Amino acid sequence: MKAVCWQGANEVRVESVPDPTILNPRDAIIKITSTAICGSDLHIYGGYIPTVQKGDIIGHEFMGEVVEVGKKVNNLRIGVDAKRLLPGDRVVVPSTIGCGNCAYCQRDMWSLCDNSNPNSWLEEKLFGNVTSAIYGYSHLLGGYAGAQAEYIRVPFADVGVVKVPSDIPDEKLLFISDAIPTGYMGAELCDIQAGDTVAVWGCGAVGLFAMISAYMMGAEKVIAIDRFPERLEMAKKYAKAEVINYEEVNTGEALKEMTGGRGPDACIDAVGLEAHGVGLEDFYDQTKQKLRLESDRPHVLREMMVACRKGGTLAIMGVYGGFVDKIPLGAAFNKGLTFRMGQMHGQKYMHLLLQQILDGKLDPSFVVTHQLPLAEAAHGYHIFQQKKDNCVKVVLKP
Repeated sequence: MKAVCWQGANEVRVESVPDPTILNPRDAIIKITSTAICGSDLHIYGGYIPTVQKGDIIGHEFMGEVVEVGKKVNNLRIGVDAKRLLPGDRVVVPSTIGCGNCAYCQRDMWSLCDNSNPNSWLEEKLFGNVTSAIYGYSHLLGGYAGAQAEYIRVPFADVGVVKVPSDIPDEKLLFISDAIPTGYMGAELCDIQAGDTVAVWGCGAVGLFAMISAYMMGAEKVIAIDRFPERLEMAKKYAKAEVINYEEVNTGEALKEMTGGRGPDACIDAVGLEAHGVGLEDFYDQTKQKLRLESDRPHVLREMMVACRKGGTLAIMGVYGGFVDKIPLGAAFNKGLTFRMGQMHGQKYMHLLLQQILDGKLDPSFVVTHQLPLAEAAHGYHIFQQKKDNCVKVVLKP
């Protein structure tokens, strides 16, 4: 089959690789019909995620059609109804891999699964504990083949797929795999109360869905922060957000003015480890990251900690991979801020969000700006990373 394989920093190539096969009775093989390039895939593309090896298949946001199921994949065990998974079924798969049996999966904390990462010894050395595996996201996080391919092996398929109707376009369903539940979880972590103001850094797909979700949860005002006019316009049009272009105004001062001097009640980081800033601070972070003296650029974290109101909440959904410095911990401590964060618990949210789509309350297809054949993946990565051609979200079609 054909698959997108990482070759080194800023280089991917579509190559012929062996077809996946059933390795465990709880496996399924999926023929992929749509797979997206996620903002966090750019961290791999840029060479910032450790333990990615040349030739690794990448990608984790996908959907498709069941080709084969293992002998122990009987009834699906997540969702309202138990339904048998059969070849030909159309499914969406969460990016995080959960076993369904451990204490964390049982508590709907799927991205903290004890059992899905076969390389737990690697992760324990860096993080102190093991978390779930993620498709196509380094050997640190399991070493599983990714989704930017023609086929994929799905482990724990009885708890790792969601059946979807056959008469709805992929573009309406694909993002319940990752981007929508990530944004939704970010808003949920904020514990939004009626009348709250929520600020969201980053107007990519996750940020946009976090904004929409914040309104769903009762926010009175949502403020979007970015530097690209087309993304800010999308935030205004589809997420009904007020916007700040941080290259034109000082974000902290603008947030104070928009909140009566108090600051947002909650702040959501939908950017992660490649955050951009302005001036000397941005030069400092860019230089340290290039020299590998700092693994992540924490501009957004710093800005949120200073901007958030006293007693507020920071929800961090942008991916961080290692170590940061110059964090104003004193501001966070003295203001009594709450930090909540993590990889999204996809299986917890997917059925709820699917129902929102089926009921016509949510149509996420607006984020798709580019659809390309799998063979043009390298071009898709380039324009997405460089924000060329007004690119917000690329969907690849195997």
